[in-house]
Amino acid sequence: MNFKTQIVAWLLGIFQLISCQQSKKQSMSEKETVPVYNVEISHPDNKYLITPVEDKIFTFEGNDSSLPYGSSSGNWGDSGKTFTERRGTPKGADIVYFSRYEDTFYHLKTDFPEKEVKDFIRRAYADEEDNDCGILKEFVYTDQENYCGAYKKLGDLVFGFAPKGMVVVWLRFGYVQIELGKFQAEVVKDDKKYAEKLFSKISQTREDIKKDLFIANASPLVWEKYRTRYQWAPTIHSENKGFKLFNIQAEYYNGEREVMLRPWVEKPVMKERALPKEITFFWETGKGEAFEGRAFFNWAETDDQFENAGENFPLELKIAPDNKSFEVLLLGHPIKIDSTRVYTSNFTFKDSYK
Repeated sequence: MNFKTQIVAWLLGIFQLISCQQSKKQSMSEKETVPVYNVEISHPDNKYLITPVEDKIFTFEGNDSSLPYGSSSGNWGDSGKTFTERRGTPKGADIVYFSRYEDTFYHLKTDFPEKEVKDFIRRAYADEEDNDCGILKEFVYTDQENYCGAYKKLGDLVFGFAPKGMVVVWLRFGYVQIELGKFQAEVVKDDKKYAEKLFSKISQTREDIKKDLFIANASPLVWEKYRTRYQWAPTIHSENKGFKLFNIQAEYYNGEREVMLRPWVEKPVMKERALPKEITFFWETGKGEAFEGRAFFNWAETDDQFENAGENFPLELKIAPDNKSFEVLLLGHPIKIDSTRVYTSNFTFKDSYK
């Protein structure tokens, strides 16, 4: 090998090394920025079971993924199952599924709202305190701010299948869950190929499923109503002079969930929220006086009262000075809910009484 050939070989080696390092850096950068999450398929109740036949989740990065194997499970907005993680910014979905209780195949082909999706994947939501964190905010943008263990990035992409092709999609960040949107699947009129594909893999026949599971006049109206939002905020207070509020966890009928921590838990912002299904909160009134309260709401009763409450109204949870009970007030008047509970708590917080 002559000198020129050696120089060329050496330069080629250096070029390949630099390219390899750049490729590794790019790969590491992509791993840091591309979201990784689980996918769930949920339904309102076991009697509303659906089974995907063909499915694809499109991503902006081009590495398309899929739904988990099997049928829907759990309840509205929570399948109760975890599966192999998927990677990529969700762009849309193309899903053919069989609604067992309707004896109908549906086809959902939709794009997700691009602006909203790309904004959400930059966020991390606070869902717990962390001793290494400073003053917490509801969420931070991870590409602009340093964030600590109190914040959770996108962890789950959740599909909910209701009657008549109604499909709702949520994004979950730890405990926090936010509706991305409602989408409409269309009835597959010529379903022979999908029926052959599905029933060749399961032990039941289509006739047996229809006989056992069919629900006449199944309607999505209830879950559509659950999506109704009002401009309101939960406010929790007590006449006890030592009262400190630390945490509110709110679960809503539309499948969303919210966490409020200090300092903003003391005065939650008025914003559009669905009706509460359950509100859990934690407070103290002195050393050794730590409590957890829970309020369980009734949809029909609460909806009627919220509808007549106007806008920007507080839902007050007023704790008795002795910490043994609380009442729920709307516009200053007690409202009817299913039940309330108060427990002693073992949880401690950064601002707990020492």
